[in-house]
Amino acid sequence: MALHWKILIGMGLGVLFSLVLLSTSWGASMTTYRLGGEDVEISRAALFVKHWIKPFGNMFINALKLIAVPLILASLIKGVSDLKDISKLSKMGLRTILIYLGTTVLAVSIGLLVVNIVSPGKSITEDTRNNLVETYSGDASVSINNAEKQKESGPLRALEDLIPDNIFSAASDNGNMLQVIVFAIFFGVGLILIPESKSKPVKSFFDGFNEVILKLIDLIMLAAPVGVFALLAGLVVESPSQDLFVALLWYAMSVIIGLLLMIIFYTVIVSLVTNKDPRFFLSGIAPAQLLAFSTSSSAATLPVTMERVEEHLGVREEVTSFVLPIGATINMDGTSLYQAVAAIFIAQTFGMDLSLAAQLGIVTTATLASIGSAAVPGAGMVMLVIVLGQAGIPEAGLALIFAIDRPLDMLRTTVNVTGDAAVSMMVGKSVGKLGKPRVKDWDDNYSHADNE
Repeated sequence: MALHWKILIGMGLGVLFSLVLLSTSWGASMTTYRLGGEDVEISRAALFVKHWIKPFGNMFINALKLIAVPLILASLIKGVSDLKDISKLSKMGLRTILIYLGTTVLAVSIGLLVVNIVSPGKSITEDTRNNLVETYSGDASVSINNAEKQKESGPLRALEDLIPDNIFSAASDNGNMLQVIVFAIFFGVGLILIPESKSKPVKSFFDGFNEVILKLIDLIMLAAPVGVFALLAGLVVESPSQDLFVALLWYAMSVIIGLLLMIIFYTVIVSLVTNKDPRFFLSGIAPAQLLAFSTSSSAATLPVTMERVEEHLGVREEVTSFVLPIGATINMDGTSLYQAVAAIFIAQTFGMDLSLAAQLGIVTTATLASIGSAAVPGAGMVMLVIVLGQAGIPEAGLALIFAIDRPLDMLRTTVNVTGDAAVSMMVGKSVGKLGKPRVKDWDDNYSHADNE
């Protein structure tokens, strides 16, 4: 059975398991649980899943995060040094960044178009608004405080943060992915500039190291169906009340319509540029999309995205090792679209009519904010505060969308990953590095006969 079907079955069983558990009298009954020094009421189903099911999902995510930094170091150093010409690197880098910026601007524009047509904020009542603000004001204040710290830094802080003062410290935190990328590119350029006799042993080491990491990805993905089962089971039992979801249905639909339009755009543009069948692209990237949906993290999904794009979509390693790590850091098309929709939705809820100039400001701010947004769950919410502040929209309105942020975060991360794969294929085609898929199984080089 294909991997994406196994993952889909795991997701479906996870949702079904939690729904059945919640429907039983035991699962629906409430119990007291000590959380953060306070006693809170929680259903027995939620407590059971929290202690006995969700840890397997957390272990799966941790395993993916474990190899993210080694993968970037090994693949990017290998990919850059394989170019053997710095001019090729600059050409590929310029194309990559320009395409990423172009798709981000398009995503924000689509988001603004959809939300202005649907106008979801105008359907929310005063009582529902007050209920949402009261329920999620604590969560909103955390994001506002984090954003304030980010806004207090100087105008060149983003550039300053690109250069790590200690590579081991940078590599110890997945939040410093951009610093690791800069070091890996710098190291790869150094390998190009020294004599081949000196660089060959180092390149051989990173070639072998990269193969080991790719094989570890294959092994980790054997546990993917169990991992997503646990993650989806945890999501269902932790969801807020259905009444709040009904109130936010039109807002969610606006985001989903925009995200679907972005998926269609990626599929069409890849088909036109590479002459590949749309089904080839979607089936090749499907497991990474499903994993992105389950984990809400582009960074955690990066190892699988690289494996799928290289082995199943035929993009050569020199391209995937450069384009995809950068994409996981600066390409947040789904997040940018969501920020545009959320900003207008909150403005509509508070009865504000934003001018064209204000909405163009949202396009610019959301594009720049997406570049600095970390590839981890919930980071888009922090960046949204900056977008709201630029447009003069009340930041307290952030509480309006917290109830449904988690499932939308899953969907926009799926779009982020799809965009990374699409750009990788386009860049690969433009530099002549798009060929036939070369699929590797986890046990390709293992034979029982060799060990008897």
